[in-house]
Amino acid sequence: MSFGSQPTLRGRLVHLRPLRLEDRRDLYAVAADPLIWEQHPVKNRHEEAVFREFFAESLASSGALLATDAETRRVIGSSRFFGHDEERREVEIGWTFLARSHWGGRYNGELKQLMLRHAFRFVESVVLFVSPENIRSQQAVARIGGVREPDADAEGRLVYRITASAYGQE
Repeated sequence: MSFGSQPTLRGRLVHLRPLRLEDRRDLYAVAADPLIWEQHPVKNRHEEAVFREFFAESLASSGALLATDAETRRVIGSSRFFGHDEERREVEIGWTFLARSHWGGRYNGELKQLMLRHAFRFVESVVLFVSPENIRSQQAVARIGGVREPDADAEGRLVYRITASAYGQE
């Protein structure tokens, strides 16, 4: 069974589905908030031209997911699977952002849990890279079980890992 990098996943709070070209306007309406990016290395991603490039990269990745509020069905953000390594049985989860109206852990927690459960059907390890200045993301990754580890190839980013065995998905 091969890894499906753009699944449709449904939780109580969040629904995830493959990102499509026609989602750009609705997703930009979320991303246009500069406070979303204040702890991110690309602090100007709220600017339309910068976001347009990010969105194109997301589509090209073939792993981007659109997040919607399960109750209202409104777009609330996105995330992505990336760099599936079949030999190492590993995949990255990242590029996640949510509307500030959905901050506070519950939505991000469920989004990541949905992605982790999916990933651990195919891999033994999930990695997440976080900017050292992004304290909110560091705390969020730690809450879902991410363990920080040294990585000389992380290009200045912090590396967190969650294993299937630690997650209870052996």
